[in-house]
Amino acid sequence: MEHAHPSRFIDFYFDFMSPFAYLAHTQLPALADRHGLRIAYHAIDLPAAKLAAGNTAPPNVSIPVKLRYLVTDMKRWARRYGVPLVFPKTLKSERLNLGLYYAADRGSEAEYLRAAWLPTWGQGGDMGDEALISAVARAMGWNAAAFLAFTASTEARERYALDNRDAHARGVFGAPTMMLDEQMWWGNDRLGFLEEHLAATRNDGGERE
Repeated sequence: MEHAHPSRFIDFYFDFMSPFAYLAHTQLPALADRHGLRIAYHAIDLPAAKLAAGNTAPPNVSIPVKLRYLVTDMKRWARRYGVPLVFPKTLKSERLNLGLYYAADRGSEAEYLRAAWLPTWGQGGDMGDEALISAVARAMGWNAAAFLAFTASTEARERYALDNRDAHARGVFGAPTMMLDEQMWWGNDRLGFLEEHLAATRNDGGERE
């Protein structure tokens, strides 16, 4: 990491229900490392973010022709990255989203995202299933009961609400969204543009396009 900018963070807005957030995160930590940056993780309620942005279109699952294309596109990206992609049994992501803050208190956000996405988008498990959520906690070396209790706590919900308010205020309308230097990149397929920006700003303090 030749050019470290410890005060600069890539803000990463995600919802565990998003396959493209999963795909992006298989690449983002290495990208950040290449440029000496850290990642600030923000869990969001993706459907709520869309509504807050004025997106009242029907969900993709109700548009068969669009859904077929998206599935094909996801599989292409998974092949390119060499990662598994299996559709989860459900997309009930809230408790896993709330678990981010338990991980954040332990400085293990990236590891938590990997541990949570492996059995869900990686293996097709039910992300709302308490047994799966407990298994994620154990994979992290945590007490599963304590983790489950935290995800049901007022503290977790307040921190989640704060992340969502921040996302809405910053104009986040989808996941994944990456922000740096007051610029936004939306989508797994925009990681290349983010890296181009980082390369361009490497030697000048990170403020220009």
